[in-house]
Amino acid sequence: MLVLAGTPIGHAPDAPARLGAELAGADVVAAEDTRRLRRLVSELGIELTGRVVSYFEGNEQARTPALVEALEAGERVVLVTDAGMPSVSDPGYRLVAAAVEAGIRVTAVPGPSAVLTALAVSGLPVDRFCFEGFLPRKAGERGRRLADLADEQRTMVFFEAPHRTEAALAAMAEAFGEDRAGAVCRELTKTHEEVRRGPLGELVAWAADGVRGEVTVVVAGAEPAAGVASDPDSLRAAVAALEADGMRRKEAIAAVAVRAGLPKRDVYQVVHIG
Repeated sequence: MLVLAGTPIGHAPDAPARLGAELAGADVVAAEDTRRLRRLVSELGIELTGRVVSYFEGNEQARTPALVEALEAGERVVLVTDAGMPSVSDPGYRLVAAAVEAGIRVTAVPGPSAVLTALAVSGLPVDRFCFEGFLPRKAGERGRRLADLADEQRTMVFFEAPHRTEAALAAMAEAFGEDRAGAVCRELTKTHEEVRRGPLGELVAWAADGVRGEVTVVVAGAEPAAGVASDPDSLRAAVAALEADGMRRKEAIAAVAVRAGLPKRDVYQVVHIG
């Protein structure tokens, strides 16, 4: 059996009792960082009896076949990452997919989640949300990803590195508007936990002084857009209005197509061909 074991995102006492039992009884513990695993085990007051192997982004593809062999041989493999649930923006997906393909049972020890914790304390709507993980590091790719999300009506949750938080917030303010509500959740459940809420424009100014620690950003979804008539003149006018507001034509056509309930190619033809 493969066991995905969620680990605390802050304090070790947040760990569920079953986590210690699974780690102590595992035949194999695959850990993103074996040093952090040893610290966690020490804080939980348990002793590992199985063998420990590293399993991180740099070696997960190469190490997955051996772990699947261990599972097929009847061993109990427990996978842990540095914090939170394995495979959620962490190593694990490859092993889960390979285990499922091999007919191995996969289960989980549920634990703390930075995604759900940030969403819950953000003060933003929680009835519908989407998780977008880490944004691309390059400015151009990041801008394109956020432009694709400009009309997303669900609350959005992002992970971000502290040294890129200001740039990410600035790109969000450009794509979504400076008045869009957001929350920067820093060091969740830890001693220096901080949740900064406000319009994206204000959050950019706050982040200019530097951000430290683990960061999760929550952003409100877009307000439902008013419909657009599907006649050619209305479509051209709607695209032109968005372009006048600074949106690139490709994104403007996509946005108008959504509002008009038409395929993007139909709006493209109207704008470019007439």
